[in-house]
Amino acid sequence: MASIGRLELCNLEVRDLQVVLALSLAGTTSKAASLLHLTQPAVSRALLSVEEKLGVRVFERVPRGLVATPQGETLIAGAKALLVELADLERRVKAPVIPPVRIRVVCECYTAYHWVPSAIVDLRKSLPGLDITLSVDHRADPVTALEAGDIDVALLTTAQVPAGQLEERPLFSDEIVFVMAPSHALAKKKALVPADLRSAILITSPTPIAEGQWFMTKVFGRARPRLHFERVPLTEGILDMARAGMGVGVLSEWMAGPHLTRGDLVVRRLAAGPLRRPWRIAWRREAREAALRLRTALSNSSPRLPAVAV
Repeated sequence: MASIGRLELCNLEVRDLQVVLALSLAGTTSKAASLLHLTQPAVSRALLSVEEKLGVRVFERVPRGLVATPQGETLIAGAKALLVELADLERRVKAPVIPPVRIRVVCECYTAYHWVPSAIVDLRKSLPGLDITLSVDHRADPVTALEAGDIDVALLTTAQVPAGQLEERPLFSDEIVFVMAPSHALAKKKALVPADLRSAILITSPTPIAEGQWFMTKVFGRARPRLHFERVPLTEGILDMARAGMGVGVLSEWMAGPHLTRGDLVVRRLAAGPLRRPWRIAWRREAREAALRLRTALSNSSPRLPAVAV
């Protein structure tokens, strides 16, 4: 029998990673307990066990809940990647032979087209048997296109999926950030509060009504202040106006990231915490197996804002 080399042993188990991810998502042990279908004391004991195994503190205990330490952030990022790969491995072992399938994919929000095409090129190598193509013509109404059979899979932010012939799952989230020139008055602040946005010129792309409502609710709650928006259809236009000090660009980290290395733009976030926009993946039932494989792959493929921009 050929040698497979020395196997590395580790103290952490899959359950440990699941607990850490649940705590990072929920922010408190009580909410994480609900996600994991455990009691709060059981989750607290599980967290202590993880920290004892690693010899480091994973979360800081603060009055409002739990905040990941730098070591915790590293663990959370790695845990997500490992669990995604494990889920895909399990799925491939259970169904190792998948006949070639062609799936047509559309992204509801155009920001995804800043990275999805190159991601698909890589995914074609790691997902044999799937022929993935983009159908940009159906971006305006992806759910109707799904129901009509014009596409097979859709990446969604705000569109509602009716029960019936369609299925959906959570996918990932991207962060909406505020980009401005270093000379802008708000650049002097480490973080922004809602009052800052009321007084600023906000430069953004034309967005669906539902996405605008999501933004207002996340930032202002029930209040509906009158904001000054400048709608610019091109990402380059948004960034150029922000660079010139004409306002604050409001856009996804995916679009902002590549433009933040020259030092003529800075990023600010809300003091209340990252403004994360949830994404979902929806599909026709006959495309279920292919869509689940694509979901697993995409969950670990979306870009993130580079550390230099923070």
